[in-house]
Amino acid sequence: MRPPRAAVKDAALVGSDALGHLMPMFLWVTPTGLIRAAGPTLAKLCAGGDLVGKRFLDRFVVEKPHPLESMADVQALQGQRILLRLKEGPETPLRGQVQPLDGGQGWLLNLSFGIAVSQAVREHRLTNADFAPTDLTVELLYLTEVKEAVMGELAALNARLRLAHQDAETRALTDALTGLANRRALDRDLARECHLAARGGVGFALVHLDLDYFKAVNDTLGHAAGDHVLAEVASILRQETRQSDTVARVGGDEFVLILRGRPELRDAQAVADRIIRKLERPIDYDGTPCRISASAGICLSSAYPVPDPEQLHSDADEATYAAKRAGRGRAVVAMAAGGPGAGSGSDAAKWIAGAR
Repeated sequence: MRPPRAAVKDAALVGSDALGHLMPMFLWVTPTGLIRAAGPTLAKLCAGGDLVGKRFLDRFVVEKPHPLESMADVQALQGQRILLRLKEGPETPLRGQVQPLDGGQGWLLNLSFGIAVSQAVREHRLTNADFAPTDLTVELLYLTEVKEAVMGELAALNARLRLAHQDAETRALTDALTGLANRRALDRDLARECHLAARGGVGFALVHLDLDYFKAVNDTLGHAAGDHVLAEVASILRQETRQSDTVARVGGDEFVLILRGRPELRDAQAVADRIIRKLERPIDYDGTPCRISASAGICLSSAYPVPDPEQLHSDADEATYAAKRAGRGRAVVAMAAGGPGAGSGSDAAKWIAGAR
């Protein structure tokens, strides 16, 4: 659509200021290639350099649809969209269209930032006043920024909710005093391991550990000393197990280990013996040595045709009491009497003492 004649026929009819108010990024280029007038926003991009009186091809590079070698080439661009940039200064891309002026007064170029408007607003600190009164660019940018801010806040809120959920879930599965897994976490892990073993998995060992002489520490030195000893026990259990194992505190001085991928009896016995030896070293509490030991009961998932969590718990617990009856400070292995699946408990199982 051709510009209204009154707006372009004579600069006296529509002054540069009025034209700049309507089109803040216009260029009026004479037939000889001189810039006769420029919009205020376009001039703002050329900080320190007045465009008026300069040669158009000395200040601008037309990149599309093709470079210009002379002003004679401008005639071929009439009505086409062009892409250009300043030769010096910011490399903000500009888009526009060339329209001829009546009476051989040259050409009028009305430019814009196109999709680079966000970049231009940031780099040149443009405001609403730098755009035409009817241009909603700044309002749209504001809405975009508000949307991005809101989306960012929502993403941050979701991240905080996820972390809070994970933290709550972790706390729900963690013993507050020792930082080990609690009974709930143990039951979950044991059920999963039994399911995997029943489906042909590698298998595992279950070790039930009950501290010996711990009550004497509480009775003589108080519960603070007992808590200190329990924290030290937890540290030893972590040291003697792998990260893939489950280490849980299931009672006051009772602990249970799931040794994953170790279905061999000698492996489970070796872990239990190392733990017991370490626990028998004196634990210092404010200069007073605390002496404890432990009795351990061991069950192997491979001893059962279909490992059952309750069965394993019961047999490991019975083996632990067998270790205490045998003199404490030792590990006892629960083996079903008559072979795998023959039953459990003191009447249906036999106990094999460990190496200690």
